[in-house]
Amino acid sequence: MAKERSARSRSGGVWPTLLAWLSVIALIASALLMAGAGPAYRWELISLGDAFNLMRNGVYAATAAVAISILLLLISAFTRRMGAGVAAIFVIVATAALLYMPWQQWQRAQQAPAIHDITTDTQKPPAFVALRDAREAAPNAVDYPGETTARQQQMAYPNVQPLQVTAPKATVLAAAQAEVEASGWQIAAITENTIEATATTRWFGFEDDVIIRLTEQQNGVQVDMRSASRLGTSDVGTNALRIETFLDNLAKRLE
Repeated sequence: MAKERSARSRSGGVWPTLLAWLSVIALIASALLMAGAGPAYRWELISLGDAFNLMRNGVYAATAAVAISILLLLISAFTRRMGAGVAAIFVIVATAALLYMPWQQWQRAQQAPAIHDITTDTQKPPAFVALRDAREAAPNAVDYPGETTARQQQMAYPNVQPLQVTAPKATVLAAAQAEVEASGWQIAAITENTIEATATTRWFGFEDDVIIRLTEQQNGVQVDMRSASRLGTSDVGTNALRIETFLDNLAKRLE
């Protein structure tokens, strides 16, 4: 009996197994909280504040999973329970992968200015017409915020510039429409010179409005674009990235 108790003590008893299960449960809880926050808000089951609280709790659960796994790793090294050590390493790696995207978003939020309306023409921004009513019903203003936002944009996103192309306007308009459709945006209106559409983010379902404006010039067409969020003070760089990506893809489509 004494030898059996001594062997159990050296192996850590039930603690390695218990800690392994606790770390896995914490990891699963973290994944469910963080993954479910966006869809729950998008389906109007909870408010935006509650969704952010779910994400915050998910981060806490992930932190707990890592803390438990580190303790389990130390115990497994002392007791030579290799299986427990492998479980601990798995949870730590899985948690790091789970937190990578929120961490990346947080990094972008720290670097991005508190603006949500981005355009390639800050002096005469394309104006929403078909989407004006929808924007007036949203928290953010329909009109471009003005010079302060323009200065912040130019400092943070210097690559947001108009696209110059040497092609007929009709060809550019058709290519722009094709790119809007390929992007999965909902088109609100198309005129001879503009396309208005709404882009919906995948996770939370935030709606951002987009307008593309074509201006004929002596040697071709200038494509200007504006992307503005309906909700939120900062877009965490989403609108600037959307404009740059769209115009790059449009240029390739017109080659």
